[in-house]
Amino acid sequence: MPKTERTFLSNKAKRAVFVPLAFVLFYLVSFLLDPYDSFWQEYFHRSFWKLLTEWMVSLVFCFLVSEASIFIHSRLNKKLPWTDQPLKRLMTEALFNMLAVMVIIFLDIAFIVFIEKEHLGDPSSEDIKNLMQWGVVSTMISFTLIAINTGSYLVANWKNSEMRVAQHKLRESELKQASVEAQLNALKLQLDPHFIFNSLSILSELILEDQQLGYEYSERFSRVYRFLLVNSKKNTVSLDEELKFLDSYIFLIKYRIGSGITFDIDVAPQSKLLYLPPLTLQLLIENALKHNATSKNNPLNIKIYTRESHILVVENSLSLIENQNLRSFGIGLPNIMNRFQLLQGKLPEIVKDQSTYKVIIHLMDYEQ
Repeated sequence: MPKTERTFLSNKAKRAVFVPLAFVLFYLVSFLLDPYDSFWQEYFHRSFWKLLTEWMVSLVFCFLVSEASIFIHSRLNKKLPWTDQPLKRLMTEALFNMLAVMVIIFLDIAFIVFIEKEHLGDPSSEDIKNLMQWGVVSTMISFTLIAINTGSYLVANWKNSEMRVAQHKLRESELKQASVEAQLNALKLQLDPHFIFNSLSILSELILEDQQLGYEYSERFSRVYRFLLVNSKKNTVSLDEELKFLDSYIFLIKYRIGSGITFDIDVAPQSKLLYLPPLTLQLLIENALKHNATSKNNPLNIKIYTRESHILVVENSLSLIENQNLRSFGIGLPNIMNRFQLLQGKLPEIVKDQSTYKVIIHLMDYEQ
């Protein structure tokens, strides 16, 4: 499930910062531009209600400028992110903010004229100077807000990047640990002294009876261990590789168990190009052998087939050994589940009825 990335300043926090900041900057910059103007000399000689009205109008103006800046920044983050074309983004955001300031100034002037019932005539030089000063102050406020927006974005982007890197390293570490566990578990299963003893006993008998068959058995035996040593260290292998390994592994099992087990493999060619964690099929077969009896009269039937290109089913008949709990999957199935989860793949599904036990595997599109 994707996580929402954190932001350094939310829109609510920006409003709490931008409006007071814009209000202070509006008066501070206006004063610094011309501190000896008669406007400032007589500023506090006006009535309280006139001052209050002016402050309210200025506060509304600063609020509108702040809202415009936040809105423009949010929209451009979706349409033109900083990471794509930073220079174009900067120019676009500055242009839109300047246009927004001009529109707000025009609306502010229209409101003041409407409230004070003044008639517009030819503007005096003082009016033009005040209007230009207002425009300069508003532009500086707007650019200050752009700088804060940009800084907030860069800090948030840096924090999110650091979090993604940390999460990726953690996932890689967990995946490496799971792969090592799978490798060790597989080696424990196959390097069991009884398995080696049985395999070598069968090999010696085959060499005495049929040298060619004995040679093939030894070749399959070496392929199994070569695959275990090489591919068990990988995160994923292709289904085609896994099936080639399984072919040698099944060859050994059949000579070890005989007619007490049967295999039926029917996999679509396009599915063989997809991926799964290595040793998945081998561990599932081991689980089936561990929990079910194998006999000539009632053989254990194991089927491996594809329902769709992305869906592989490993199915076995049920002939449970007494005092065995089917829920005790040992080390195989939990490891498979864990590795699929770390690889961010869809988890295998288990379907069981009275006669069969199925594990449905969702193959992955790409190697990891």
